Amino acid sequence: MLRGGRVAVVGGSIAGCAAALAAHRGGAAEVTVFERASGHLADRGVGLAMHNDRYAELEAAGYVDASMPWLQLGRRCWYVKNGSAPLGRRIGVLPFPFRTYNWGPLWHELRGRVPESADFRSGTAVGAVEVTPDGVELATGSGSERFDLVIGADGYRSAVRTAACPEVRPRYAGYLAWRGAFAADRLMAPELWPDEDCVYAVFPGGHVIIYRIPDGRGGLRVNWVLYTAPPPDLDLRFDNPTSLPPGTLAATLHTRLAHIADTQLAPYWGQLVRTTTADELFVQPMYDFTAPHYATGRLVLAGDAATVARPHTGGGAVKALQDATALETCLTSTPDWQEALRAYDSGRAAGGRSMVELGRQLGIGLVERTPDWSAMDQSGLEKWWQQADGSGAFGGRQLNS
Repeated sequence: MLRGGRVAVVGGSIAGCAAALAAHRGGAAEVTVFERASGHLADRGVGLAMHNDRYAELEAAGYVDASMPWLQLGRRCWYVKNGSAPLGRRIGVLPFPFRTYNWGPLWHELRGRVPESADFRSGTAVGAVEVTPDGVELATGSGSERFDLVIGADGYRSAVRTAACPEVRPRYAGYLAWRGAFAADRLMAPELWPDEDCVYAVFPGGHVIIYRIPDGRGGLRVNWVLYTAPPPDLDLRFDNPTSLPPGTLAATLHTRLAHIADTQLAPYWGQLVRTTTADELFVQPMYDFTAPHYATGRLVLAGDAATVARPHTGGGAVKALQDATALETCLTSTPDWQEALRAYDSGRAAGGRSMVELGRQLGIGLVERTPDWSAMDQSGLEKWWQQADGSGAFGGRQLNS
């Protein structure tokens, strides 16, 4: 096992905090976390959703609990624009047994679970990763350090993945996600939209998913993600993974979003998108990839460093927590750490491949080759979702369960 070993975790977000907890519970004598950002990560205010069954598994493993601010959803309501009808026409309703979270407060709770004995170094970027015969050397601005094991939880541009699997290249999916969140007290006519409803407002070539999330202070925020192709004249290239943070969006991207909100969404949902200010809005080009191995020698991958699937899967942060619980289980149930990592790789790499494939399948149905939503009803929606999801039970497949 890792008794007496020095473990480094590269990345200090949700994936990194969970990985540090897993390493500590797995027997590491020392845990050091390197986080490139110097600011307070809890300031990030985007939303995420967790299936009730996944929550139960993660709670049993000791990574989440009911004290973390959350909101229970119950159903997913699908709408198409219908003249001037405020919400449009509801074409169907599907079950949606998910909890929603705010990324920042969730990170704050997980950061509090990292043991005080761990050395958490904010504002420290890892520039190079070199595997040696007896360990791994990490180079930072202050020098180089040797560790017995390094866990890469450093996101889709992972330095650890580059060292472990240099051949892996993220692939641009051909469309974007505009994301926004704002305080729920700015929402017009909130009584038209129950708290327990997740909304899918669909249109030819895309959709927007909308749900409320806790703000971490006893209130709620409105969280939305709109997926569609960029304008054809956009003078931006997406050959390498990137995101466009608030304040950096090209005018053509603002224009494209406004056009969709005004012409493709029912008035209520279009106004909701329009309510989001420029400093609350950012854009993510869609990429996907998965590493062929989650563990190679003394290098381990977790979260987005290992697999990035399109967000239609509900992956992201929750999968990172699952990676951590799987790693802990392998480290504590196998007497030899090398065998433990082989078991971790075997279990999680296959799940990563499945998740990427599911994301691509959903992307085809929800963005790239959308059906005639205007002709859809409850029965048609159920049949379409059965085919698009491949199982008819989205929550059952979320996060490779």
